[in-house]
Amino acid sequence: MSRKDAVLRAIMVVIAAVTILIPVLVITNPPAMPVRRPAPRIVMPRRVVPPAELPPVEPVKFVQLAPEDARAFNASVPFVDGPNPAARPFRYPNGAEDLARATDCLAAAVLYEAGDDAVGEKAVAQVVLNRLRHPAFPKTVCGVVFEGSERSTGCQFTFTCDGALARHPSADGWRRAREIATAALAGSVYKPVGYATHYHTDWVVPYWQSSLDKLAAVHTHLFFRWSGWWGTPPAFTRHVQSGEPVVAQLASLSDAHRMGAALAEGDAAIAAAAPFQGRSLMPLASDPNTFLTSVDPGQPAEALRTMALQTCGDRARCKVMGWSDVGAMGFTLPLTSEQIAAMSFSYLRDRTTGFEKALWNCAEFKAAPPFSCMKRQVMRAVPVDAEPAAGPTPAPVPTPTPSPTPAKSSELTGVRRKPAPVATSAPSPTPTPVAR
Repeated sequence: MSRKDAVLRAIMVVIAAVTILIPVLVITNPPAMPVRRPAPRIVMPRRVVPPAELPPVEPVKFVQLAPEDARAFNASVPFVDGPNPAARPFRYPNGAEDLARATDCLAAAVLYEAGDDAVGEKAVAQVVLNRLRHPAFPKTVCGVVFEGSERSTGCQFTFTCDGALARHPSADGWRRAREIATAALAGSVYKPVGYATHYHTDWVVPYWQSSLDKLAAVHTHLFFRWSGWWGTPPAFTRHVQSGEPVVAQLASLSDAHRMGAALAEGDAAIAAAAPFQGRSLMPLASDPNTFLTSVDPGQPAEALRTMALQTCGDRARCKVMGWSDVGAMGFTLPLTSEQIAAMSFSYLRDRTTGFEKALWNCAEFKAAPPFSCMKRQVMRAVPVDAEPAAGPTPAPVPTPTPSPTPAKSSELTGVRRKPAPVATSAPSPTPTPVAR
């Protein structure tokens, strides 16, 4: 046998030995197979809110689960069957000043919630606009984004109250976020999340999840819409209000909010320098949160707002109404049509819904802020042969009536945040999580 043949035979023997040994080793030492963690059994009530009742946006309350148990439970929740229609394109309807503030509020939301990630940012933008159109939420972009930010807990988007705004993004990151916000406000739609109004990370389980339909997953986040009619397209029909608020927290990022804050500060200084010349009439005995007063059209418009804020103090609900020509009219509620038609100024606050609005009779106060003029009431003549009414015809106060919204909404955790320890707030006695 030649040396070459001997080498070939040795190679063939080695190959044959390896071919036999490998299966034997696999059989005798099988690899450890990953064991899927069973989903914990959690008992949570589920209620589909009927169309005649506005759905509550429940406060944040998490089931006490370790992150891996929460992930197992979330994986066991199926996505909703049936269609997931894309939201209708949204086009911002208000003027340039409002649009600039809305753009920067939305840009801050997508960047601080999603990080510099285009897909996550588009998903967050769509949730904000879905909330904007839904009657359970504020009716301005900045109002939706910064809802609850004045409280230490209860803010809707965590970056507005957890100190995140102290960390400035890169110039490129802010520019890209503004581009996504601009596109969303001009009709761009992120279709995968449909009409979602809620989302949370996959390592937590909020109690509100049981009453919502699971729609989509984007990275580590799960998106939900309300079950029943309130999650269908016809529920998303509310119109946007004018008057995007100035957000002082964005002054370091946004020219629109920085200029607005400076103008507001100047208006406040002017109002403080020009003392209010009106005569306080009363708070009503029938309603201690309603104040009627006389006003002087010669005073700056902002002086009336300052007066109203000082009058209302810390009240959660408050209404101030003023007339420049009080005349001999007596003041009781409900107001008559004549009293409403003669009104010069009104201020309405309802902190349970996040609503606050001041309105002026712009025929008297020509320097009133834009989009803050009262709509004058149209008096309808009563036919001569009509029977006289039993009393004065009541009419609504000419201030916008805020749509009813819940006092507190569920917290939205940042899309690209790192997993944090599960919230330690104890769940309510019912429902009770039962771990298996």
